Amino acid sequence: MMQFVSAESATAAPEPIYYNRDGGGSGGSGSSSGGIYLDLITASSRESPSNTKMGNTGFQRSRPWPELPTNSAKSGMGRFNNAACMEQLLVHCAHAIESNDATLAQQILWVLNNIAPPDGDSNQRLTAAFLRALILRASRSGSAIASTIAAACATNGNNPFSHCVCYPLRVSPVALANFVDLTPWHRFGFSAANSAITNAAVGFSVLHLVDLTSTHGMQMPTLIEALAARPEGPPFLRLTVPAASSSTLSPPLALDISLDELGSRLVNFARSRNVGMEFRVVPSSPGDGFESLMEHLRFAQQLGGGGEDEALIINCHMVGHQIPEESVATGTSRRSFFLKEIRSLDPNLVVIVDEEADFTAGDVVGRLRAAFNYLWIPFDAVETFLPAGSEQRNNYETALCWKIENVIAMEGLQRVERLEPRNRWIQRMRAAGFHATGFAEEAAAEVKSMLDDHSAGWGLKKDEDELVLTWKGHDVLFSSAWVPSC
Repeated sequence: MMQFVSAESATAAPEPIYYNRDGGGSGGSGSSSGGIYLDLITASSRESPSNTKMGNTGFQRSRPWPELPTNSAKSGMGRFNNAACMEQLLVHCAHAIESNDATLAQQILWVLNNIAPPDGDSNQRLTAAFLRALILRASRSGSAIASTIAAACATNGNNPFSHCVCYPLRVSPVALANFVDLTPWHRFGFSAANSAITNAAVGFSVLHLVDLTSTHGMQMPTLIEALAARPEGPPFLRLTVPAASSSTLSPPLALDISLDELGSRLVNFARSRNVGMEFRVVPSSPGDGFESLMEHLRFAQQLGGGGEDEALIINCHMVGHQIPEESVATGTSRRSFFLKEIRSLDPNLVVIVDEEADFTAGDVVGRLRAAFNYLWIPFDAVETFLPAGSEQRNNYETALCWKIENVIAMEGLQRVERLEPRNRWIQRMRAAGFHATGFAEEAAAEVKSMLDDHSAGWGLKKDEDELVLTWKGHDVLFSSAWVPSC
């Protein structure tokens, strides 16, 4: 295992740490005096006088990586070709970029380019995506390091941008539905939420569903069919959705039709199932906590909208984390304010579905570690059933690359991927005046039945009141259902 030294000063050249195959490391002569440094050279290259240079402290320092021009030499890089080593190299690359150390960044980029081709295995593709994100971050910084890195990438035969796709990708509703059906990533939340929604709508003749999601109504056909099968007859469905402006950052898979056209198709589909439906679009976005949407809903209630025969349900599917959140404090944040605004509407049910990770670190290295140790899951999952080079896998991983680039390269309001773990959402919901209502047994049964359509690595567990989707035992997503506290 590689060992790394983090010293206290970043102004002097650090002492090399030599990689040992048995998992240890040995320091060079002289004391470590600064920075974060990694040396992956072999014993023979350490002994070669041509492979050394003078550090700025005056002692001899080995090159971080020797030139490896031949295929046989490059094959020796294989010992670094595992996820743990790739993560550490990415971390050191991020440190170098943040400290404006162009030489070290270029050296690490050289190694990463050789061990992580963008068309390699799942770990290599994951690493290549993070490498692209780091290069993008450097280019956006406007610092001197950006031109050095750009030149290094331009001369490297394994250009990390060779497989890039321009955002956004616009697809048809059918293509988006096929994308959603590839894995349980969205279907898990759809299935759990639809079960909770249909149960909460029992006894009401009107269901007003506020659908906050990035999947462009893909959940609605199965919900409409579930409502159509209700023994007492389906309720009238009023569907309200927000529409962000074209300048708002959003995940790359966008529909090639307007929301109005989508609504027309959903209304026609509902009619074919004998379900009356109204579709309404309200200009609003998570960037301001859906402020205009909340105002619209409050105004509608003040005008006498709703009533005892109408159930108001808020479905928040992987969008809550896009509300800006710089602080993890649960009492004064915009995210918490949004939940309190929902509570003021006195809804019959609120469903929260989101990814089980924490991307809220203020420093890029913390976010890199968190994202790398979470986003390997979708790369690994698609590896099990989609062939290399297929359009479906390329589109799926394009969406993942967008997420990685947003987490790593963006800051301020442009960084919209600010995932919070489940326990923090639970704290927020309780502070806003909700309590968990859990899911009925049939909800878990429906999710399990859905998982039978997918790879064996997917699983389901019930943790207190939440349902949790897992991949090879690792928590992936959670679904929770909430009602106003008395």
